[in-house]
Amino acid sequence: MRTEDVLAAIATGLWRWDNASGTVSLDAEAARLLGLSGLPRDGGTVTQAAVRSRFHPVDWNEVDGIIGLAVAEGTLAEFRLRIVDEEGRVLRTVRSRSKPVLAEGESHYLIGTVQEVAEPQPGTSARTPVTGDWRRSREAFLLDAGRALAEARSTAEVLRVAASLSMPGFSPDGLAVFGVTADRLKVLGHHGYDPTDAGPLADMPLDTEYPAAEVIRNGRALYIPNPDEYQRRYPTIWPLVRGFGRHSWAFLPLIVAGRTMGTWMAAFSHPVAFTPDERSVLTTVARMLAQALARAGVAESERELSRGIQRSMMPTLGPGIPGMSVAARYVPTGGGLQVGGDWYDIIPLPGGPAHATGHGGGRFALVIGDVQGHDVRAAGLMGQLRIALRAYAAEGHRPDAVLSRASRFLTGLHDYTESEAFDDGDHVGTYSAPRFATCLYLECDPATGTLEIARAGHPDPAIRLADGTVIMRPTAGGLPLGIDPDTDYPTTRIVLEPGETIMICTDGLLETGGHDLDSGWERIRAVLEEHQADGDTLEKLADALVQAVHGPASHYTTGPLADRREDDIAVVLLSRHGRPARRAPRRTVLTVAQAEPERIAIARQQLRDLLHDWADGEQIDSAVLMVSEMVTNVLVHTDGDALMVAEAAGEHGGRRLRVEVSDTSDELPHRRRPGEMASSGRGLVLMEMLADLWGVDPRGEGKSIWFELYEPGGLAQGPAEPVPLGPSVGSPTAS
Repeated sequence: MRTEDVLAAIATGLWRWDNASGTVSLDAEAARLLGLSGLPRDGGTVTQAAVRSRFHPVDWNEVDGIIGLAVAEGTLAEFRLRIVDEEGRVLRTVRSRSKPVLAEGESHYLIGTVQEVAEPQPGTSARTPVTGDWRRSREAFLLDAGRALAEARSTAEVLRVAASLSMPGFSPDGLAVFGVTADRLKVLGHHGYDPTDAGPLADMPLDTEYPAAEVIRNGRALYIPNPDEYQRRYPTIWPLVRGFGRHSWAFLPLIVAGRTMGTWMAAFSHPVAFTPDERSVLTTVARMLAQALARAGVAESERELSRGIQRSMMPTLGPGIPGMSVAARYVPTGGGLQVGGDWYDIIPLPGGPAHATGHGGGRFALVIGDVQGHDVRAAGLMGQLRIALRAYAAEGHRPDAVLSRASRFLTGLHDYTESEAFDDGDHVGTYSAPRFATCLYLECDPATGTLEIARAGHPDPAIRLADGTVIMRPTAGGLPLGIDPDTDYPTTRIVLEPGETIMICTDGLLETGGHDLDSGWERIRAVLEEHQADGDTLEKLADALVQAVHGPASHYTTGPLADRREDDIAVVLLSRHGRPARRAPRRTVLTVAQAEPERIAIARQQLRDLLHDWADGEQIDSAVLMVSEMVTNVLVHTDGDALMVAEAAGEHGGRRLRVEVSDTSDELPHRRRPGEMASSGRGLVLMEMLADLWGVDPRGEGKSIWFELYEPGGLAQGPAEPVPLGPSVGSPTAS
């Protein structure tokens, strides 16, 4: 005995519902239970629209939710539903137990049974697990459709949502959206049709005798309930439409702000009477679809505008630079047009072999900056400023001169403030408030690794040393561009050694996520220390820096500030190739000017960063104390600036730290014996107690006070006798 015969004997049929192809395969018993006639004796395959036309409209909405939950949870879908005839009368109630099986992509198919339920009988008032009425079902459907269309962000998404809508009781199996371009009607998207079958219907003149074109011309919906009506009203186009095998059509205008922007066509493989309730549902869906398409069109235009601005403002890095690698990233802020005032640029400089052929091996400049604001005006000012900087650099000016000229250029763009109105007789208005820009200009010689840096109110660069140590490199700077046209921008010269990487960035990389500059720097330094940054991995490091700020991990590294500041991000990495010497020293250099005593704190932090893995913490504290004393002596007892040079050399566990503080005064310090209550005079006494070796070296102009510390655990030298100081007569008192 066959299994099919056994199932038929107990009024149970089998079905396979393929959501991807929109077809349902039924055996004979399942076809009988669903009221489908005309199939072969052993069953067959029909469209899902034909099957759904036999479901009670109230039941289908609940069934669709049950199936969706079963797909999500991987469980069986069990439900009851009422089967209706062509007139909408209930024939019987069936029960189904089906297993959803996932296919390719997001599609699935159901395999299961359909069995007749003896109770409740048709016509009785007994309640079933599926309850409700047509009005409630329609409202639930429209709420779900409105939510889905509101969340669509592109035209393609809107069309996909429209194709997936499950209308209660009369879902179309063919959809098309027509739009108007000039005087032609074009298909924007469709569902349920083979793209190769569209033919002349995909693009036709707007005066064609076609329902979609007529709807656009007069702005009124058209409902065609049967093929005879279609042929009678549109005999010319009917031969092209007949082959699609549809039985009813609805053409509805897509109207936004009183303007008909297109037509939505819903085609049915089964007859639809288009009752007032059905027309109401279709009209409401058409209105929501028109609004969704309008929003998607505006969003796509904004995205294209943003991409266009970004492409025009963000340069390509161009050909490779022998001996060096460059990586850069730009991430716009999340709101508005996603454009702002951040930018970076790479500029070949004149006077080298690369001037005519890209970068080659010649000198080049890296520029990074941030114009105040996150709007289109900021982007426009950024474009003007970027062009001006390129022009000044191409003329061969030094970094300080480039920024000085750029500041005068930006200041000249703002001759008026926002509060100053103008009235020239023909026009009345107000001028916008001036804006400033921060900028860092870095000129590089690839052959030697020499970098000359000028900074205008911008965050300092950071350097990742060859052994993975990361330090912030303080550089001299001036006011942001556009504030004072006469501002000077001093230049700082450093050398990028083989294996080292320098990072320059805008403040968005540091301050996004509720961070300030200090806490944001700690977050970024951890990323720099964890990643290698030479060769191909420089691109991975750039991605890791952005991910640390915008990726999933950023939600667990929020800063201490109450508000989460969102800002544009620009970051550029420059790495010098080559293997460092076996004992390449760590080195940092810092100038503390007479007018900047607060930089003593930066000097202390620089030294701690340099000695982050030093074996003896007490020696670190001693070194920081001595540096503070030495720099303070220069600022208090001389008229010049202090230059600190710190270098840690050797193998781990046996390294030597040497710190020199130089000044331009020829007067040498001398030791004192301060009293118990004295507030100064202990500087050299501290060095005798704490340093392993120290001394004072006269220079051609000025002197250098230095000390050395030896890391415990190695072969470092022991402390030597103090170096004799020169005559103390007339010498300043050491604090």
